[in-house]
Amino acid sequence: MASPAVISVGPESNLSQYLQKIRKFPLLTPQEELDLSRRWKSKQDVKAAHRLVTSHLRLVAKIAMGYRGYGLPVSELISEGNIGMMQAVRRFDPDRGFRLATYAMWWIRAAMQEYILHSWSLVKMGTTASQKKLFFNLRRLKGQMQAIDDGDLRPEQVTDIATTLGVPEQDVQSMNQRLAAPDHSLNAPLRLDGDGEWQDWLVDEHENQEESFADTEEFNGRKALLDQALMTLNERERHILSERRLKEEPETLETLSHHYGVSRERIRQIEARAMEKLQKAMASEVARRRKESGLQN
Repeated sequence: MASPAVISVGPESNLSQYLQKIRKFPLLTPQEELDLSRRWKSKQDVKAAHRLVTSHLRLVAKIAMGYRGYGLPVSELISEGNIGMMQAVRRFDPDRGFRLATYAMWWIRAAMQEYILHSWSLVKMGTTASQKKLFFNLRRLKGQMQAIDDGDLRPEQVTDIATTLGVPEQDVQSMNQRLAAPDHSLNAPLRLDGDGEWQDWLVDEHENQEESFADTEEFNGRKALLDQALMTLNERERHILSERRLKEEPETLETLSHHYGVSRERIRQIEARAMEKLQKAMASEVARRRKESGLQN
């Protein structure tokens, strides 16, 4: 979608001016919204898309106000939400029978939440679905308990929050401590004399590029060898061997015996024979490759 010109949000001091400007964009009637959405979907009419986006800028601003408690400028949240709004317009199907605002709210919130999560370095340690749910609901639940300014939560408060959100109590305690602790710069000096920084002591636990490349090459080589060897089996042998040996949860002999209309012992025999043929084919191919590369003794 070509990005239509949308009023940009300036610094916080200009936020009130921005809010006044976006009120000038009229709201759309259901029929207007339907017509514009169809024009965009069928003809990629950028002017239609622009009207759809600008008519919902007030919705973006309203949602952004709900995330003011995370210490980030509202103007930045609105900017991210506007991107989410444009994504919603691009993907919206007007013939499904619901309004654009209903569909767009998910995209707007998702864009803002991703921005907040990436801005909170302490939360980057856990951005699973449960961690996100805990992060965005902990402040609200603490407010309902009138514990928003408290440091550590009382045991009964931890239990109530964990039960409400369906997360472990340990996760509630851990997240609460993260949000209460300040961020520290990795460039901060270790000592007052400024000799050395905290980042100098960080250990890179990722494997180096050479090891990663070698592992990938070995995996791809083994996979290619296996795929080639499997082609030496007939269809039934290949299927039984794949179901019994190559799946994380192997199929039972009973199930395969019903599938082929034979006994379980017969399936076991076919599996054993197919495995033997596969091993011989792979060994033969390895020997051939060694001979071609001059490694054969």
